[in-house]
Amino acid sequence: MSHSIQLVSPVNGSIYVQRDQASDADLSNALDAAEQAQRLWKLRPIAERAAYCAAAVDAMNAMAADIVPELAWQMGRPVRYGAGELRGFTDRARYMIGIAEQALADVVPTAIDGFKRYIRREPVGTVLVIAPWNYPYLTAVNAVIPALMAGNAVILKHATQTLLVGERFAAAFMAAGLPEGLFQNLLMSHDQTARMIASERVQQVNFTGSVAGGRAVAQAAAGHFLGAGLELGGKDPAYVRADANLAHAVENLVDGAFFNSGQSCCGIERIYVHQSLYSEFIERVQALTYDYVLGNPLEQSTTLGPLVKPSAAEFVRSEVRAAVAQGARCLIDSKRFAADAEGSAYMAPQVVIDVNHRMSLMREENFGPVVGIMAVRDDEEAIALMNDSDYGLSASIWSADLDVAEALGQQVNTGTLFMNRCDYLDPALAWTGVKHTGHGATLSSVGYEHMTRPKSFHLRHRL
Repeated sequence: MSHSIQLVSPVNGSIYVQRDQASDADLSNALDAAEQAQRLWKLRPIAERAAYCAAAVDAMNAMAADIVPELAWQMGRPVRYGAGELRGFTDRARYMIGIAEQALADVVPTAIDGFKRYIRREPVGTVLVIAPWNYPYLTAVNAVIPALMAGNAVILKHATQTLLVGERFAAAFMAAGLPEGLFQNLLMSHDQTARMIASERVQQVNFTGSVAGGRAVAQAAAGHFLGAGLELGGKDPAYVRADANLAHAVENLVDGAFFNSGQSCCGIERIYVHQSLYSEFIERVQALTYDYVLGNPLEQSTTLGPLVKPSAAEFVRSEVRAAVAQGARCLIDSKRFAADAEGSAYMAPQVVIDVNHRMSLMREENFGPVVGIMAVRDDEEAIALMNDSDYGLSASIWSADLDVAEALGQQVNTGTLFMNRCDYLDPALAWTGVKHTGHGATLSSVGYEHMTRPKSFHLRHRL
């Protein structure tokens, strides 16, 4: 008997869609099909793989009118921003398709007479991609397209909250005519996913999600000698130096903190401001925060939708309450946001000051529309506070001095260091993290290294 999965919409708490979970037989059949299809796929020229993948990108974009409201219903993203996710999906996919020939080219060392020597990047086999709900197209494409371009088969296990995204991927590849078995979308339980990882029939797993989820993946993979890419939590800091362009910093950091209702692993969760700018900085942040419109994400006027579920909003509220109990102050009056309601997924944005690193608000990932702001004396104090975290996904420095920002960036323990921007992925650069943020990398030519294995050819052709 199949188990039914219900997707509960954060918009109004209704059941938006219902699907049957895959059976164990479905899993076994999917692995069989992937192995068979991949044997031929890896022999196809990269240009042929590119044609299929590019056609799938076009097919996905042709579904945009349906995808945008679908996203709002599934995870609460306002429709005014839905098209942005598809643009990012397209940009990343096309970039990774475009660099594949170069990234996968043979590595040829200095010639030695009588020998032909090179390192070839060979596909690993079957790649399991476990994608999250918060940026469901963007996070999935980071692994799906490079895996296929490298000659692998892909099984996608998307988050239950955005299960229709997996179906959209499957429809796009079907429309592109991708050979059967190369891409499969499966709705699996946690137990089924763990068993697939441990089956020794997948050679790489790419997971994006929580630290707890990453630990579960690592545990399932332990002892089975497969690759594991883990992109986990973040507690991303920003440092606003005394020479920063204040207006630019405020505008971009507020957006970095509250876009997608703060549900971003690389969103801004803590800000350190030089004491000479602190008073004006928080005044401007407060004023700009009140410009947000919290409400139904299906309305064009809404700029801040609900969190993914009421329990997520309650967690963020509890973090704020705990900080206030320890002496922090809230700058934002939530009553000015009519849609804000205790017990619901709708939560007003919040700015918290008089904070310190004894507070969970400044140390643990909140994944909601709240940011803590502290004044600092100098660069040394700022860097120490930025590094005082179990996470290390991205960090940003706001300054007019490129040399200083670059030098300070060398001291920050992070996967990506930004100057005068934040909450952004450049597909030409590796997306990676340190500490509890995980390991491995996606995007850029580095991302292809994790979808392939090196095979050395040492051929003596003259005796």
